[in-house]
Amino acid sequence: MANNSTSPRAKLGYAYLHTALDDHSRLAYTEILPDETTTTATAFWKRAQAWFAAAGIQIQRVLTDNGACYRSRPWKEALHTAGISHKRTRPYRPQTNGKVERFHRTLLDEWAYAQPYSTETQRRAALPGWLHDYNGAF
Repeated sequence: MANNSTSPRAKLGYAYLHTALDDHSRLAYTEILPDETTTTATAFWKRAQAWFAAAGIQIQRVLTDNGACYRSRPWKEALHTAGISHKRTRPYRPQTNGKVERFHRTLLDEWAYAQPYSTETQRRAALPGWLHDYNGAF
Protein backbone atom coordinates (compact mmCIF):
# COMPACT_ATOMS: atom_id res chain seq x y z
CA MET A 1 0.00 0.00 0.00
CA ALA A 2 1.34 3.43 -0.87
CA ASN A 3 2.22 5.79 1.93
CA ASN A 4 0.55 8.94 0.70
CA SER A 5 -1.99 11.31 2.22
CA THR A 6 -4.92 9.09 1.22
CA SER A 7 -3.38 5.99 2.73
CA PRO A 8 -4.88 4.91 6.09
CA ARG A 9 -1.32 4.33 7.33
CA ALA A 10 0.01 7.74 6.25
CA LYS A 11 -0.12 9.23 9.75
CA LEU A 12 0.76 6.16 11.80
CA GLY A 13 3.40 6.98 14.36
CA TYR A 14 2.73 10.71 14.25
CA ALA A 15 1.52 12.82 17.12
CA TYR A 16 1.30 16.56 17.54
CA LEU A 17 2.37 18.63 20.51
CA HIS A 18 -0.09 21.39 21.27
CA THR A 19 1.38 23.97 23.64
CA ALA A 20 0.14 27.06 25.43
CA LEU A 21 2.88 29.09 27.12
CA ASP A 22 2.34 32.08 29.39
CA ASP A 23 4.46 34.97 28.12
CA HIS A 24 5.21 36.35 31.59
CA SER A 25 5.65 33.34 33.89
CA ARG A 26 6.67 30.84 31.17
CA LEU A 27 4.29 28.28 32.64
CA ALA A 28 3.60 25.72 29.94
CA TYR A 29 0.64 23.52 29.20
CA THR A 30 1.25 20.80 26.61
CA GLU A 31 -0.74 17.85 25.32
CA ILE A 32 0.14 15.15 22.81
CA LEU A 33 -2.76 14.96 20.39
CA PRO A 34 -3.46 12.97 17.22
CA ASP A 35 -3.90 15.86 14.79
CA GLU A 36 -4.05 19.60 14.22
CA THR A 37 -7.69 19.88 13.25
CA THR A 38 -9.99 22.71 14.28
CA THR A 39 -11.90 20.47 16.70
CA THR A 40 -8.71 19.22 18.37
CA ALA A 41 -7.08 22.65 18.63
CA THR A 42 -10.21 24.33 19.98
CA ALA A 43 -10.78 21.61 22.60
CA PHE A 44 -7.10 21.84 23.58
CA TRP A 45 -7.42 25.59 23.99
CA LYS A 46 -10.41 25.25 26.32
CA ARG A 47 -8.48 22.79 28.53
CA ALA A 48 -5.39 25.02 28.48
CA GLN A 49 -7.44 28.08 29.39
CA ALA A 50 -8.98 26.23 32.37
CA TRP A 51 -5.52 25.05 33.48
CA PHE A 52 -4.12 28.59 33.38
CA ALA A 53 -7.18 29.93 35.22
CA ALA A 54 -6.56 27.36 37.98
CA ALA A 55 -3.00 28.74 38.17
CA GLY A 56 -4.39 32.25 38.63
CA ILE A 57 -3.41 33.42 35.15
CA GLN A 58 -5.98 35.46 33.28
CA ILE A 59 -5.39 35.27 29.55
CA GLN A 60 -5.78 38.51 27.62
CA ARG A 61 -4.44 37.60 24.19
CA VAL A 62 -3.17 34.59 22.28
CA LEU A 63 -0.43 34.40 19.66
CA THR A 64 -0.57 31.44 17.26
CA ASP A 65 0.95 30.42 13.99
CA ASN A 66 -1.13 30.59 10.83
CA GLY A 67 -2.39 27.01 10.80
CA ALA A 68 -5.87 26.44 9.42
CA CYS A 69 -7.18 25.41 12.83
CA TYR A 70 -6.29 28.89 14.18
CA ARG A 71 -8.09 30.64 11.33
CA SER A 72 -11.31 28.68 11.84
CA ARG A 73 -14.64 29.98 13.07
CA PRO A 74 -14.76 27.66 16.16
CA TRP A 75 -11.29 28.88 17.22
CA LYS A 76 -12.27 32.53 16.81
CA GLU A 77 -15.53 31.97 18.67
CA ALA A 78 -13.78 30.22 21.59
CA LEU A 79 -11.43 33.19 22.03
CA HIS A 80 -14.16 35.79 21.49
CA THR A 81 -16.45 34.13 24.05
CA ALA A 82 -13.66 34.32 26.62
CA GLY A 83 -12.87 37.96 25.75
CA ILE A 84 -9.41 37.07 24.45
CA SER A 85 -7.80 38.82 21.49
CA HIS A 86 -5.96 36.80 18.86
CA LYS A 87 -2.79 37.64 16.98
CA ARG A 88 -1.06 35.45 14.41
CA THR A 89 2.63 35.23 13.66
CA ARG A 90 4.04 36.50 10.41
CA PRO A 91 4.10 33.73 7.79
CA TYR A 92 7.41 31.87 7.52
CA ARG A 93 8.82 33.69 10.54
CA PRO A 94 9.06 31.14 13.39
CA GLN A 95 11.15 33.59 15.43
CA THR A 96 7.97 35.65 15.91
CA ASN A 97 6.80 32.78 18.11
CA GLY A 98 10.24 32.39 19.70
CA LYS A 99 9.21 31.53 23.25
CA VAL A 100 7.15 28.53 22.17
CA GLU A 101 9.78 27.50 19.61
CA ARG A 102 12.44 27.58 22.35
CA PHE A 103 10.19 25.69 24.75
CA HIS A 104 9.67 22.97 22.14
CA ARG A 105 13.44 22.70 21.66
CA THR A 106 13.92 22.30 25.41
CA LEU A 107 11.08 19.79 25.55
CA LEU A 108 12.65 17.71 22.77
CA ASP A 109 16.12 17.82 24.34
CA GLU A 110 15.08 17.19 27.93
CA TRP A 111 12.04 14.94 27.51
CA ALA A 112 11.48 13.41 24.09
CA TYR A 113 15.08 12.50 23.27
CA ALA A 114 16.77 12.78 26.67
CA GLN A 115 16.82 9.02 27.09
CA PRO A 116 15.96 5.98 25.05
CA TYR A 117 12.38 4.90 25.66
CA SER A 118 11.38 1.32 24.92
CA THR A 119 7.97 2.39 23.66
CA GLU A 120 6.08 5.50 22.67
CA THR A 121 3.77 4.76 25.61
CA GLN A 122 6.75 5.17 27.98
CA ARG A 123 7.71 8.45 26.32
CA ARG A 124 4.17 9.78 26.64
CA ALA A 125 3.95 8.67 30.26
CA ALA A 126 7.09 10.68 31.06
CA LEU A 127 5.66 13.98 29.75
CA PRO A 128 3.49 14.97 32.75
CA GLY A 129 6.42 14.54 35.16
CA TRP A 130 8.73 16.52 32.91
CA LEU A 131 6.16 19.32 32.61
CA HIS A 132 5.71 19.33 36.37
CA ASP A 133 9.47 19.78 36.83
CA TYR A 134 9.68 22.39 34.06
CA ASN A 135 6.88 24.42 35.63
CA GLY A 136 8.69 24.46 38.96
CA ALA A 137 6.44 21.94 40.66
CA PHE A 138 3.49 24.26 40.06
